[in-house]
Amino acid sequence: MTTLTRTEWTARAQAHAERADALTAAHRARQRRGEKHPVEDFLFTYYSYKPAQLRKWHPGAGVTLQDAGERADWRWYSPGAEPGEYAPDAEAFHAEKPQLASVVDRMLRLTAARPAQFGCFGLHEWAMVYRTDEHRHAVPLRLGGAGTDAVVEAGDLRCTHFDAFRFFTDDAVPRNRLPLSRESQPELEQPGCLHAGMDVYKWAVKLGPLVPGELLLDAFELASDIRLLDMQAAPYDLSEWGVLPVRIETAEGKAEYVRRQRVFAERGNALRARILLAWQGDPQTG
Repeated sequence: MTTLTRTEWTARAQAHAERADALTAAHRARQRRGEKHPVEDFLFTYYSYKPAQLRKWHPGAGVTLQDAGERADWRWYSPGAEPGEYAPDAEAFHAEKPQLASVVDRMLRLTAARPAQFGCFGLHEWAMVYRTDEHRHAVPLRLGGAGTDAVVEAGDLRCTHFDAFRFFTDDAVPRNRLPLSRESQPELEQPGCLHAGMDVYKWAVKLGPLVPGELLLDAFELASDIRLLDMQAAPYDLSEWGVLPVRIETAEGKAEYVRRQRVFAERGNALRARILLAWQGDPQTG
């Protein structure tokens, strides 16, 4: 068990807030100007977690804060042995959210335990615009409609992530190697998937104060880095935003995608282990 003095924990909270502000500064500035960015705003729209949530620091499960009376009413905090002490309480979280706790635990452990797959080449984004004029992003296609369709037809759709698959066009769905569903997600999620890597951030947010703030921001940074590759490899022309494409329709582009994908898989699994250790004192994911 760890106990932090008020001086120690307020210093960490301040450093955390400053780091969070730096990570969200561009997004917040665009919001004030009424502008949107098709790559960088995704983490705030798809996941619906606001910059203020990133800014709030927690010490992680079981870490006691001294002289922390202002946290007496914070959700999933319990009083410590001494007056004014409070700590995030994993048991209180489990008691209030048993189903969520089970889902997060399963997703973290099962995903990390599987071999990573590196043969999808980011074609999920291409499948979302296959044979349709309606696009999720108001951005032109690099290769045009016919060229984009040809890449899908020449490729092999191997998506394992349901929350990407559910946006496939009707014509793209039967081209995927596996039919995916919400129910099968825990059995199919694997660490090579870019979206599974981004979801580490989602699981960290859902655990609230049980995850140290520094770890939450590490997960956000991974999600941000992954999102860039996700859209660089997508069929969209993002030159207006200075985003250079990873041309996965070429051998060179595929190689670059896989190289970066492997790094993200390792980073994602390291974060999964850290979350489990902070939450449950158990880093094992196998």
